[in-house]
Amino acid sequence: MAGGGVIGVGGGDGRKPYPGNLTPYVTITCIVAAMGGLIFGYDIGISGGVTTMTPFLQKFFRKVWEKKEADKSTNQYCQYDSQTLTMFTSSLYLAALLSSLVASTVTRRLGRKLSMLFGGLLFFAGALINGFAKAVWMLIVGRMLLGFGVGFANQSVPLYLSEMAPYKYRGALNIGFQLSITVGILIANVLNYFFAKIKGGWGWRLSLGGAMVPALIITVGSLVLPDTPNSMIERGQTEEARAKLKKIRGVDDVDEEFKDLVAASDASKLVHHPWTNLLQRKYRPHLTMAILIPFFQQLTGINVIMFYAPVLFNTIGFGDDASLMSAVITGIVNVGATLVSIYGVDKWGRRFLFLEGGVQMLICQAVVAACIGAKFGVSGNPGDLPKWYAITVVLFICIYVAGFAWSWGPLGWLVPSEIFPLEIRSAAQSVNVSVNMIFTFAVAQVFLSMLCHLKFGLFLFFAFFVVVMSIFVYYFLPETKGIPIEEMNQVWRSHWYWSRFVEEADYPNGGMEMSKGNHGPKNV
Repeated sequence: MAGGGVIGVGGGDGRKPYPGNLTPYVTITCIVAAMGGLIFGYDIGISGGVTTMTPFLQKFFRKVWEKKEADKSTNQYCQYDSQTLTMFTSSLYLAALLSSLVASTVTRRLGRKLSMLFGGLLFFAGALINGFAKAVWMLIVGRMLLGFGVGFANQSVPLYLSEMAPYKYRGALNIGFQLSITVGILIANVLNYFFAKIKGGWGWRLSLGGAMVPALIITVGSLVLPDTPNSMIERGQTEEARAKLKKIRGVDDVDEEFKDLVAASDASKLVHHPWTNLLQRKYRPHLTMAILIPFFQQLTGINVIMFYAPVLFNTIGFGDDASLMSAVITGIVNVGATLVSIYGVDKWGRRFLFLEGGVQMLICQAVVAACIGAKFGVSGNPGDLPKWYAITVVLFICIYVAGFAWSWGPLGWLVPSEIFPLEIRSAAQSVNVSVNMIFTFAVAQVFLSMLCHLKFGLFLFFAFFVVVMSIFVYYFLPETKGIPIEEMNQVWRSHWYWSRFVEEADYPNGGMEMSKGNHGPKNV
């Protein structure tokens, strides 16, 4: 389905686009809220780097360090294969999965900003424990608190951004979340590079404890941010919500959008069990996207590259310092490509970026698999690696990261947060975050074992999924560019496949998504 010609179409009654400007107020608000991504990004970047620091391994994972020292010339694929070490990295994602289920209720009943506040406080506590860790159990407890924080932030921030942004700029403002994830990864990589050089071997404490800084940013940010009009109406603050909507949009004529928000809220109040409601036939397209988009996002293989970029480059033979430097290079590419996505998402549309990114990642994965296979073979013993070879591998990994960072990276958070109607929005976003965390956990937990057994075939494993997800997007994901968030139902009704689930009778008055089919919004 084309995305260009449907801006502001409200369904059958030909309503005009909602008026509104991109005000400085809403821009600053969205930038502050998007900082919620820093905690997730900082953690992804820091955990991969810390696990290559020798003093850290000697203190907590001595067997891994001894194996790494003993394996200098033998199988490079298996030197970091340790379930305990992997549990350190991936325990965070189990905790995030659990907390995102709780965060759904908090986000719905108490508002988006309170959910962000909880996220910041929990993440701060986890960073404090990790920075002062004396034993492995302290590391794991700290990681789990970090995970609870990530679950709350990833649940509330994308919803907050999608609800605050004027629909014409929703894509760009929402991707601010992904941008701050990539900035978090880059900052973590740069800090790891310098902290690893500290004499006395305590640099890892600064790396892990440094997570307190992004935690403070989102905590303080959540205290000064306004709540979204959608959330205020949902909690009965109708008049305050109208005043807030005028301030956010920078115009006095907000009646049309306000009526639609109130109608959506009235519908959502009829839904007492949003979790069971999600299983209704008319929400089949929403549930499918909430599950498959984060599932596919993790199976692009990106977290493998980002978590373990230092490990990966070390394995390819770069040495400890060079491997952290290579991770900084990929981090810079990640941030740059996300800026491209912010520029293009509301111009070129979501589908174009998804498909182009898929092709780019597929080509790069094939080349990297061929390069690593040619040198390391199945024995994992590369001998001496020429410089041109190492540069080639890093170059293609960077092109791969760029492909992800302007497609599945930001859009994996943007598209689910903008397609859910209000009555199931918190529950569906919770499913989205949970699926994301389940597969992040699964990929993190089995990656080092898979690298050990599949060897260079691991890249082909992820390449296969890139083909599958690109086919899925081509046939099943409609374009959502330029469509007001409460009018999104029209994209399902005009889709060749999903229209059979979303009946016109369910939504008698055009674009609004109503519960039980008998409470349509009033004509405006």
